[in-house]
Amino acid sequence: MTALTTVPDDPEERAVYVALALTPGLGSRLPELLAACSTPLGAISAPSAFLGAAGFSKAAVAVIQGATAPAGLRILRRASAMGVTVIFPGDPCFPARLAEIPDPPRLLFALGDLTLTERWAVAVVGSRSHSDYGVHACRAVVDAAVAAGAVVVSGMARGIDAQAHTRALDDGGDTIGILGNGIGHVYPAANRALYERVAREGLLLTEMPPGERPRIYTFPHRNRLIAGLAKVTVVIEAAHTSGSLITAAAALDAGREVMAVPGPITETTSDGTNALIRDGALPFLTADDLWARLPGAPAIRPAPFPVAPGQRRLPEGLSDVEQRIATALLEGAQDVDGIAREAEVDAGAALVELLSLELRSVVESLPGRRYRLR
Repeated sequence: MTALTTVPDDPEERAVYVALALTPGLGSRLPELLAACSTPLGAISAPSAFLGAAGFSKAAVAVIQGATAPAGLRILRRASAMGVTVIFPGDPCFPARLAEIPDPPRLLFALGDLTLTERWAVAVVGSRSHSDYGVHACRAVVDAAVAAGAVVVSGMARGIDAQAHTRALDDGGDTIGILGNGIGHVYPAANRALYERVAREGLLLTEMPPGERPRIYTFPHRNRLIAGLAKVTVVIEAAHTSGSLITAAAALDAGREVMAVPGPITETTSDGTNALIRDGALPFLTADDLWARLPGAPAIRPAPFPVAPGQRRLPEGLSDVEQRIATALLEGAQDVDGIAREAEVDAGAALVELLSLELRSVVESLPGRRYRLR
């Protein structure tokens, strides 16, 4: 585990630290550098021979000496203009659980309610291409976490991540979104409304500076923060190649518990979750399974999980046509033509009714002109 170094309060020292922390290639060696040089200013002004004797290559020495206070100051000013809090190691608001993990973050950028990092959290992660079963499973897990007073943590991606954040807020709970890009850049773009809602009602957290675009390596690196903040990580629908398994591995590396929702053995999206259970992860079957691992969880008995889609009740106040359209979705998602056929209306009329139902949060749209009940 890499020990973090407290950063001095001096503005110039902090600006240089920001520049060093965000220098590509320096990465995990920053604490080592500061241990050798005492302060960020001491690091960038140290003679090349001294840095070389401390074990830094010529290339590393060049990037260290290329870091400047003005470069760091530009980032700090941009963050301030956006209302983003920059969190340094040693700051009172630096998340204690993230200071404990292997490869802890050197710097954090936050937008929202920082007190959420002080509470027990449950990470909920899974497939971007989820099934209806995955949605129902996600809602059951999130409902259980919120009922226990836990904060729901996820990665702001499409699919299960977005479902988890949305359900937590809809339940009246709290959520933290860990970004693989900088605050101010919305990725994926389709999640803009969710991004704005989490920033307003929860917390966005990232290691990347404001406006920074994601890169292919930033998402696996982000996953260790998702797992590190949580007491328990729950995986829902993950293939063998899923990034969710990286999060599960990071949770184990950090000494956290891992749970998985079992799935049908005929589905590739169950391969990863079922393998996790086979290899020792705890299965999530009811809310009790999660509550047993959270302090202060409710002592009430949960309903069996999962509730089959066909057992769902439709909301009251639907018109006859809306009732028929919603009934066509009780068994799962369908395309517009299938919905129109079952509801006995033409496709154009079905689209109009579906838009109305979507605006009232009765249904939600999926790619390929498909819809499902929320």
